[in-house]
Amino acid sequence: MPRERGGCCWLLLALLLLPPLCAPDLAISVAAEDAKEQIEQLVSQESEKSGKSNKINIELQEIVFVIQSQSNSFHSKRAEDLERNILKQAEELGKELPRVLLIHQMDRHDGAWTILPLMQDFSASYGRNSSWIFFCEEDTRIQIVKLLETLRRFDKSKEWFLGKALYDEESTIIHHYAFAENPTVFKFPDFAAGWVLSIPLVNKLANKLKSEPLKSDFTIDLKHEIALYIWQKGNGPHLTPVPEFCTDDLNSYKAVHCATMFSNFLPVCGDPVKKEDIFVAVKTCRKFHRDRIPIVKQTWEGEAALVEYYSDYAETSIPTIDLGVPNTERGHCGKTFAILERFLNHSSSKTPWLVIVDDDTLISIFRLRKLLSCYDPNEPVFLGERYGYGLGTGGYSYITGGGGMVFSREAIQKLLASKCQCYSNDAPDDMVLGMCFSGLGIPITHCPLFHQARPMDYPKDYLAHQIPISFHKHWNVDPVKVYFTWLAPKMEDSFTEKKQRRIREDL
Repeated sequence: MPRERGGCCWLLLALLLLPPLCAPDLAISVAAEDAKEQIEQLVSQESEKSGKSNKINIELQEIVFVIQSQSNSFHSKRAEDLERNILKQAEELGKELPRVLLIHQMDRHDGAWTILPLMQDFSASYGRNSSWIFFCEEDTRIQIVKLLETLRRFDKSKEWFLGKALYDEESTIIHHYAFAENPTVFKFPDFAAGWVLSIPLVNKLANKLKSEPLKSDFTIDLKHEIALYIWQKGNGPHLTPVPEFCTDDLNSYKAVHCATMFSNFLPVCGDPVKKEDIFVAVKTCRKFHRDRIPIVKQTWEGEAALVEYYSDYAETSIPTIDLGVPNTERGHCGKTFAILERFLNHSSSKTPWLVIVDDDTLISIFRLRKLLSCYDPNEPVFLGERYGYGLGTGGYSYITGGGGMVFSREAIQKLLASKCQCYSNDAPDDMVLGMCFSGLGIPITHCPLFHQARPMDYPKDYLAHQIPISFHKHWNVDPVKVYFTWLAPKMEDSFTEKKQRRIREDL
């Protein structure tokens, strides 16, 4: 039974012996002399809308909502809040509630977050009784009626891939330099705005995946890779941009025209974590002592209370610490595990958080302290930008190291107690960590505010709804300028007030 939405419903029932038809914003304390007139107006309005309401609710039952959720307690709660919001809006329409799925509850398989492995399940479960699958993030905000109005423009019997379009302004390493001659031609969806697949397209993808299973490969930028897979080198649909799918703030003047919006630019859940509660470990080597370490000292080092530089050579002027692990040209697994062991067993303090960064990582410790207010260090937390390897065939997720890897002390204790370790000193440390945590059943927690690449490697519209925590690489940029443009604490007030609406043009 739909819940009754306003005290006037009882008055309506008593006076007119009609079912409750109240609008939710009608005041309970209606003056007696005005009550009858207002009720009569209400009955008239609801009668006029009845046909439209039936149409809306029939369509609503044809949409499956899929929240791209995570199992960490902070993220799962946010996803559940969004689920309740969707169902509340649907309930206020007075009919059957839609299906709302949370990705982290759907499949224990580590690759569920990459979406494509779930297509056959979507097709089998919803391929005959639904018309659309709507995907969104936990911080996407949806106006159900506006969403339904938007979807009515599209023929549900055809193959549709809908969303807010992003594109590369120049070819980028994170997309393997795809469409190098003109990267702007290929559009892919901004997940924060929500994106939609029609059921005919879902069924087509499911059939293809049944006959041609996903290859064992890397997942780096999921939104781009999904668009590529759907496009099928021109044999499938391209993304159709939908202007009602927005990433504007909820209070934006544009919100009235939007079916979706975005509510969170930097999560904050209370007072920032204390400086002294974060230990920062910088991985370096002798050949970079002169060019990279000075950049760290000019930029973010002053934001941190506890910093150590780990190298293959002890240099007191920095100072660096020689862990006794030879430098390697790649991988650095031996060095990373030595840092973890030192943090856990050879530190006098019991600092709850460890951050491991490269010597060419640019990071805002100031913002990281705010973000970590949302996480419980008593839980095994492994946080950063999530990549994947072989997830279509049972692989694992991992935190890519360049953007920074954040560990709770609890996570490190469980990791080292498991005896999972490097198979060689030059093994890829981030991938080995991913394998280890996957084996322990400890999920990777993704935060898109960490970045493996430079600002210019991401679409401007994508960065416009972020308050970033990190970027990586000094190649072909002025790293000091990047830091003070994107990450410096003095920018925080303007970032917060403007929600980073201003798109930077100088990088």
